[in-house]
Formats: sequence, C-alpha cells, structure tokens
Amino acid sequence: MATKITLFCAAGMSTSLLVNKMKEAAAALGKDYEIAAYSLGDFEEKAPEAAVCLLGPQVRYALGKLKAAHPDYKITDIPMKQYGLMDGKGTLKLAMDLLGEE
Repeated sequence: MATKITLFCAAGMSTSLLVNKMKEAAAALGKDYEIAAYSLGDFEEKAPEAAVCLLGPQVRYALGKLKAAHPDYKITDIPMKQYGLMDGKGTLKLAMDLLGEE
C-alpha cells in the first residue's frame, strides 16, 4: 500500500503542479507514494489518512494551530522558495525526512 503524502493549500489548485513534480521525483527514486493536493478546508477529512501533511506557503499561518490540534500528525510547511520554484524533488525530500526515509 502506498504511503500518502498530502499537500494543503488555499484552494488545492496551484499545488497540483507541485504534486506532479513530486510524483516524477518519487518515480525516479522508485518510491511508492500516493501524493495529492487539497484545500486547507479539507484538512480534517484528508489528514487522518496521510502519513505526512505539507502546507503550502499561502496557508502556513495555520501550521501552529494544526500541530497543536494534531500532535500525532507529521505536519510541516513547504518553504516559499521551494514552492515558488515548484521543486518537486526538494519537497519530496522534505516529506521523506518527516517520514524518516532516505
């Protein structure tokens, strides 16, 4: 079963390009990840099934609140530069580091 990496942003739209770049990076590494993007409004529904939750820069304001509400979830934000460059490889590494994978 694939490990789920879920990205959350304002509307789930802009992040879909980054998701595709991450999928390419995962395929190049031979990793079996299910990567998807959703609106932050879908967090409570989608986050419980995710191994890692990544927040886009436009919703990073919610990081502290989400970490406090869900201390057992692996949650972090995507650095603005990485997001702006649509750095799929770097963002995948961010998720893999949270998972403790190489």
